[in-house]
Order: sequence, then structure tokens, then C-alpha cells
Amino acid sequence: MKNPSHERAQDTGPVATIPQLVQRAARLFGPQTFLEEDGTRISFGDFAQQARQVAAALLARGIQTGDRVAIWAPNISEWVIAAIGAQCAGAVLVTLNTRYKGSEAAYILRQSRARLLFSIDRFLNCDYPAMLQGEALPDLQGLIVFRAAPDTAHDHTRWEDFLEQATATAPALVQQRMDAVAGSDLSDILFTSGTTGNPKGVMTSHEQNLRAFTSFADILGLCSGDRYLVINPFFHSFGYKAGILTCLIKGVTLLPHAVFDASDILARIARDRISVLPGPPTLFQSLLAHPALDQHDLSTLKRATTGAAVIPVEMIHQMKKRLGFEAVITAYGLTESCGLVTMCRAGDSAEIIATTSGRAIPDVELRCVDSNNNEVPRGEPGEIVFRGFNVMQGYFENAAASAEVVDRDGWLHTGDIGVMDAEGNLKITDRLKDMFITGGFNCYPAEIEKIIAGHSAIAMNAVIGIPDERMGEVAMAFVVKKPGATLDEAGLIAWCRDQMANFKVPRKVRFVDALPLNASGKVVKADLRKLAQ
Repeated sequence: MKNPSHERAQDTGPVATIPQLVQRAARLFGPQTFLEEDGTRISFGDFAQQARQVAAALLARGIQTGDRVAIWAPNISEWVIAAIGAQCAGAVLVTLNTRYKGSEAAYILRQSRARLLFSIDRFLNCDYPAMLQGEALPDLQGLIVFRAAPDTAHDHTRWEDFLEQATATAPALVQQRMDAVAGSDLSDILFTSGTTGNPKGVMTSHEQNLRAFTSFADILGLCSGDRYLVINPFFHSFGYKAGILTCLIKGVTLLPHAVFDASDILARIARDRISVLPGPPTLFQSLLAHPALDQHDLSTLKRATTGAAVIPVEMIHQMKKRLGFEAVITAYGLTESCGLVTMCRAGDSAEIIATTSGRAIPDVELRCVDSNNNEVPRGEPGEIVFRGFNVMQGYFENAAASAEVVDRDGWLHTGDIGVMDAEGNLKITDRLKDMFITGGFNCYPAEIEKIIAGHSAIAMNAVIGIPDERMGEVAMAFVVKKPGATLDEAGLIAWCRDQMANFKVPRKVRFVDALPLNASGKVVKADLRKLAQ
């Protein structure tokens, strides 16, 4: 005879795979609402069935364990259902930035050799399927379109028609596939750009992601019944792992939000009784600066998590005083760490929360080292390295690049410069790499430079990040024109908007006769930063 109390005790322990997580969430939180969007409410139990339906349809389409399945869509409920359903089928999730242009998305699809793509018909005046027309995608066998308009002319598969294909697969086969997924299997490949300018696919497994974000949820204090507004894009680990996965882990209601607008967010906090609100500092700065802030009921807010930029201490005080948060936590992570390395703790002072990224999460080692890989004394700057279960499995089909960042002792070298205090709190002070952060998005000058170099009027260019009050940092381009070429700042910025995601577009352009070069012929970006001041 089964022992219900024994089963409940088992359910409270860790799970190793996302299929196991989905099934456990259905058992523990069955009738509670998991997904809520525009009047649609999906319980944890119903979500488990819908994820199985997606898995069954994928099996009917011939998707095998380890095949890559991509999603290119904003924060909507179908994104969650498709992503988790794909992982229940043993597929590896590949996420695409919604701000990508067609060529940028196509590059990721080719590199990952994705077999299927889920996308949306139109979003913010972008026709996503149309943007891929003319792109060479030899491995892509189908495109499934969310929310296709009745008059849509393209010949891709509608989401509703795709789901009907599930009837061709026996439920026992779906369960067999779900049970076959191991904790060490890849759950996702998230592409991150590098200093070479070519995005690299970061591979992480089911178990390491669940382990990292169980710690995240515990430290943040998430609990069943919380209502979590996810503005951070699902294609990013902040929205997908710190959002979707943590809600499944803790029985939290997930409310997707597709487009940031401070007025809409304030209205939703009151209307939807939001208790958890994550986001980059720019999000909270926008809310605090809103002229109608005091006219909204924010009494349900309890927990916030932020990071990825320098935060004024006063902002933490204001988040607690004016927005009403009981706990504000800052964190640090990168795609190569499953998205998480350090977090502040609930009892930390406002100064620690604002000026540091906290301490290493459990079972992760953290150091700052010199150029010889020796740990520097506390209080002195060094490159941030970490070791533990959260180190990526490597870059997809790029062993050489993997070996460059993970040393023989298992330490992952982040390329960030930091200082640790006596308690182990990490303050990020600089970057070995040129990467800068715009509104929470990583921007890599080499990638932007590579695109700008394709302009017919440009001989040379170099990009740096410059301070911006609202976005943290934005791109500035220094450009050398070809002899006789005619090009102005507005013209180049407009061209860039057509060629790259909006967050990468330079906000400022300066035309120069020559770029400062060192003896090796490399651009001296320190000189450019002086020119930009």
C-alpha cells in the first residue's frame, strides 16, 4: 500500500531533469495557476498535459533525443509550453533574441543545426517568418507559428495544427521519452557572443540548471502562491531559468510580459497582485521616476532581484521605501555559469546589495586571480574565476573556445575583473573583454564592428561602451570613411538599425581620420574612451 506522506516527502527533494520537474509540479501544485496571461489561466496540472502534448507532436514529427529545437518569440504562454514540451521530448532548447534581424537568427539556426523553429507571426511590426526568407537553413525541417493571423499567407505550420499532430503518438511513448532524459543530458544551448564577434552556443544540462535555480529560489525566498511578473525575455537565462524554471520549482504563478512600459508595469502590479519583480536596474529606475508612481497600489510587492550593472545605494533604499519591497537581491552570472554565480542574501545591508553582487551560491568556488592564475589577496582586483556544478558543458562544437575559458583545473575564467571583500562579497570593477551592458543585454564590440564593417562607405571602425543614465552603457562607434565616401551619423545609425538588434545599435558616432593603433596594429580603446569623454 502506498504511503502518501512518504510520496510527499519524496516530492520535496531535488529532481534531476525538467520532465521530472514538470511531473512533480503537477503532483504538488496541480490545481494552482502556473501560467496567467490575458485572461488565460493554466494550472500546473494542465500545463503538464500541454507539455506532454507538445512532446507527443514533436515525436510525431520525428524529433529525437538531443535534436535542437529553437524558439524565436516574445514572452507569451506558448513560448513556455513549447520550450518545456521540447525538453520533455528530450530535445535541446535553443533560444533566439527577439531583437535579432533575419541574418542574425539564421546564423544561430545554422550553427545549432536546429531541426524545428517555433516563432510568432508578427510582433512589434516584425514579420518573423518573412525575415528568414532567402536564408540558407539546410537543417531546418519546419517552422511552427504562434498566433498566426487568419489571413497569413505563409505556408508554415500553425501552432494549433502542430498540436493536433500529437494524436499520432501513444501516451506511453511520450512517458518513455520523458523517463529516458537524464540529468546530465543537455537541456539548452544559449548563444552568447564573444570577442571574436561570432556567437558561441553555451551548453548546459538539466541537473545543473535545476540545482542552480533551486538555490536562486531559496535565497530569494520564493514560495508557492507568489505571483511573478517576468519582464526579462525568455530567450535569456534571466527570464527562462530565473523565471520559468523557478516558478515550476516553487509552485509560483508565472505572468509573462512581452514589452516593457513603465505605466503598464505599474498597472499590472496592482491589477495582477504581483509579488515578485525581477529586472535590470533600468527597470526599477524607470518605475521610481514615473510621474504617476504614487497613484498605484504596490502593496503586494515583496521580492525583487536585479544586477548586471552598477546600482546607486539610494536606489535600493527607494526600492524598499517607495516600491515596498521586503527583499532586494543583487546577483551575478553569465551564460557560461547557467546564469548564476553569486547572490546577495536577504539580511545584507543596502550598501552590500548595491555595491556588490553578493557571495558564491552553495557548492560553487569563487576567486579573483592574477595573470598567472594565482589568487590575489582580498581587496585587490583580479580576474573573476569560478568552479563548481554550474560550469557549462562547453561551447557547442567548439572545443578550442571551450578550452580557452575553462582551465585544466575546472576554473572558468569570466574575463571580468572583480574585488572580493573579507566576507566573500564580489564587486565587479571592470572587464578584461570589451563587453559592455546595455539595459541588461550584453553587447560585444567585436560583433558590432563586424557588422558595421560591411557598410560600403566604411574603411575602419571601432566600438566602445559609453555611460548612459538610463541604459547603463550604450555603444559608440568611431568610424574612418573610405576616401570620397559620404556618410553622416544619422545615416549610419539608421543603417545599423536595419542590420542588428536595437540594443547593439550605436547611439553616438564620431568620424575620425584614423583610429589609434598600438605597435601590433590593434586599436587602443583606452584612447577612444578618452576621446569620448
